[in-house]
Amino acid sequence: MNIQWYPGHMTKAKRAMKEDIKLIDLIIELVDARVPLSSRNPDIDDLGAGKARLVLLNKSDLADERCNNAWASYFEEKGCHVVKVNSKSGAGLKSINGVVLEACKEKIERDRRRGILNRPVRAMVVGIPNVGKSTFINSFAGKACAKTGNKPGVTKGNQWIRLNKSLELLDTPGILWPRFEDQQVGIRLALIGSINDEILNKEELAMELIRFLMSSYPQVLSERYDLSAEDPLEGLMQIARARACLARGGELDLNRASNLLIEDFRSGKLGRLTLETPQQS
Repeated sequence: MNIQWYPGHMTKAKRAMKEDIKLIDLIIELVDARVPLSSRNPDIDDLGAGKARLVLLNKSDLADERCNNAWASYFEEKGCHVVKVNSKSGAGLKSINGVVLEACKEKIERDRRRGILNRPVRAMVVGIPNVGKSTFINSFAGKACAKTGNKPGVTKGNQWIRLNKSLELLDTPGILWPRFEDQQVGIRLALIGSINDEILNKEELAMELIRFLMSSYPQVLSERYDLSAEDPLEGLMQIARARACLARGGELDLNRASNLLIEDFRSGKLGRLTLETPQQS
């Protein structure tokens, strides 16, 4: 399964982002806690060189807590501040203001020495499509100021959002790299919903998920679907039988079973799962 997804407006967004970065003090990068490395754009490190960095492990309530802690340490070792959040429920958002001030204390101190008081920290929110940027801004700002949608690539233009006296946010469209050098990155992004579902082979994707669960979280499959298969295809067929996914003539509807499994994963019904660990990076 060869996954690539790079709409034209994203090339333009990257050019604009290079310009916008000159205006800001802090980069707030949202990653999906279930795939923290796969869901970040490698360009961010070069683009944001010399800026203060805050990584938000979003949807951390859907991810394995032990892995959340391991990933937090991983990013902290790279010089980033880290906060575990859930943009939808608002969990973790209250601690962000304090972390922003901590991340930008050198800049605030520099301003103070120059006699510039109370100039707000200017921050930029970045992340790949569907990682929750607009939802984060809406929850953080307390009003729907960025257009949200559950389809990758809904935020298209830049806007400044004044949050309080000490912080202004620029929302930027997420940028996804044009090609996945490692196909596992594409598969993980497809599983969390960051790639347009219409271009995916759902049965192959579901079998990749089953293969991963069999090796990393075998109890999940047995508990939810009473699954005992050792082969991903057989596992998918067992899920189709267990959930009565049948086509005309009583044949197993593997496409329906695939959608059901992937949706169970995305919504957290399979429990708290993380698809990659810092050791793999």
